[in-house]
Amino acid sequence: MKATPLRAAALAVALLGALVAGAPAQAAPNETTTSPTTDCVTNPATPKRQFRAMWIASVTNIDWPSKDSWTAPDQVAKQKAEYLGWLDLAQKLNHNAVVVQVRPTADAFWPSPYEPWSEYLTGVRGKNPGWDPLAFLVAESHKRNLEFHAWFNPYRVSMPAPGGAGADVSQLAPDSPARAHPDWVFAYPPAGVAGSRLYYNPGIPAVREFVQTAMMDAVNRYDVDGVHFDDYFYPYPSGTWQVPDDATFAQYNRGFTDKADWRRDNINLLVREMNAKIKAAKPWVKFGVSPFGIWRNASADPNGSDTTGSQSYDIISADTRKWVKEEWVDYIVPQLYWYIGQYPAADYARLVPWWAEQVRGTRVQLYIGQADYKSGDPAYGSFWMNPQELSNHLTLNRSYPEVLGNVHFSAVQVRANRLGATDIYAAEHYSRPALVPTMTHLPHKPLLFPVVTKAQREADGVRLSWRQPADGRGPLGTATSYAIYRFDGTGLAGRCDFADASHLVGTVRATDGATQSWVDTTAADGARYTYYVTALDRLANESPASPPRFVR
Repeated sequence: MKATPLRAAALAVALLGALVAGAPAQAAPNETTTSPTTDCVTNPATPKRQFRAMWIASVTNIDWPSKDSWTAPDQVAKQKAEYLGWLDLAQKLNHNAVVVQVRPTADAFWPSPYEPWSEYLTGVRGKNPGWDPLAFLVAESHKRNLEFHAWFNPYRVSMPAPGGAGADVSQLAPDSPARAHPDWVFAYPPAGVAGSRLYYNPGIPAVREFVQTAMMDAVNRYDVDGVHFDDYFYPYPSGTWQVPDDATFAQYNRGFTDKADWRRDNINLLVREMNAKIKAAKPWVKFGVSPFGIWRNASADPNGSDTTGSQSYDIISADTRKWVKEEWVDYIVPQLYWYIGQYPAADYARLVPWWAEQVRGTRVQLYIGQADYKSGDPAYGSFWMNPQELSNHLTLNRSYPEVLGNVHFSAVQVRANRLGATDIYAAEHYSRPALVPTMTHLPHKPLLFPVVTKAQREADGVRLSWRQPADGRGPLGTATSYAIYRFDGTGLAGRCDFADASHLVGTVRATDGATQSWVDTTAADGARYTYYVTALDRLANESPASPPRFVR
């Protein structure tokens, strides 16, 4: 590290001026964090910014809460403890977000005025669990400085019988809107056929408006960081059965003569309108979709991928490429649940560059959905018996700068760690913390750098304390969290030292009160260190670094 005492002095003088004036004056630029770092040599294994998450699915109690919790002596305590266990795992793996399913089947994990309580909380459709799960989920995630992305399924109403209500509207919760409006739903495949379930009809304008209102209730009332859809829109085909929407098309075709185009437009309207409503209510809330991994094959469309598998454009009416090009989403997470070399059907190594090309030149961020559930399961073939397969996926991603993260399906599979695959990719790719990628098109304000007031050794490590000047005042943003950087020795850091996460030792959520603190439990006894702290707003936009603080 290059020793530049004049730089630190200039920072301190600028900060002092801002504090004396009592106004949000701009601090002098800190070269260590505000200067471009594109010319810096960085370690690809320790990116400074990378979205890392796992899906926590509630439908049929896949991940959370467990069915065992229904009969626990204290059901609420059991479910809370289970969720905290998932957050422990996320922190252990250096994740920075969770994607949690809170509306799996036209129901709610919060006291919704529009839809019934989810059966997956108590085992009984519509039963009040006696607490507000969503409030707890968001608050506890934020305590760990994890972004909370609320995962909604727009149109699915039930799961197949006998576990779910199947195609029988009378088996839904008594206060289900589908019971009050049976004309809003259809069964697919038809009632009496194995796997039949209910869906809200995407072609009915009142339905589209209702599901948006139901989902926006959670956005308006809770401090979520993101809204997330998965790949369920129109149902996936089942045999030769057709979706029963001829009458809907006749009544609401909006001038379309081709039903397939009309269906795609129905889903386009949902995505476009939902994004607009989110941004009108809370401009900082991100909107993302995790679609099936193939848009169209090149044999069907010259813009398609070099694949031969099913196409979301055709089978579920999801024109995912259009959503990217129109920038109706802030991020997209294609589910690339295939192995490297799975050609010609769907080769991971061919789909990643295809998706990278689609987001290039747009403001849409690309994360990749990873199939942790296939790893170590012989039912999916010998390639998935290679413990290195998932880590190889993440290594391949490094060749494409458009790939800014990964989401793993799902939490129980991540924890299962079959073949040690989770341990392998975590060690090779998630060894250091990372900040989420910034979204510069979303509104934000500049932050002043923090002032570290104390750095002292304690029994459990080095405790840092700091203050955030002029927080949220005037044109300045509000610090939501902080990043802590540690360097060996007592020299000063240069700008390239902050270009990756090699020196990032942790992040911490801001707390109420003027003074913030954090303990570096990994500090070695007797070692000399230099610490810097930066402030982050809720979108992870970063302030200049604080003046250094030395520990001897």
